[in-house]
Amino acid sequence: MDVFLIIRRKKTNAFIEAKETTKVLELKKIVQGMLKVAPANQKLTKDDCVMEDHKSLSDYGLSFHSARAQNPAIIGLAFRDEMTGEFEPLEVTPLSVPPELPDVMKHPQPDGQGEREVSNGM
Repeated sequence: MDVFLIIRRKKTNAFIEAKETTKVLELKKIVQGMLKVAPANQKLTKDDCVMEDHKSLSDYGLSFHSARAQNPAIIGLAFRDEMTGEFEPLEVTPLSVPPELPDVMKHPQPDGQGEREVSNGM
């Protein structure tokens, strides 16, 4: 079955579709094709756990049920620093939150005092 992933590093977000049986090394090769960083210089993490190259995505609980297109699983990505040989700390910029709607776009209440719930008539 297919799993849907978001690989996140700093402000970079890569959306990837893979199989539950895909090995972590194969996933790193996909990242290499997009970001031009060798698999040996990548570290993928799931829930603060470093993912091992020989394991499959299903070994980390990534399945059709847990990583759907509507709600993809998030995988963290860190690169090895060429100078020190150490991996950078995992850094993922939070996704932005849309601003609050201006008052003119909100549904007024009958008494004119701000928002009200909109009924769908059912």
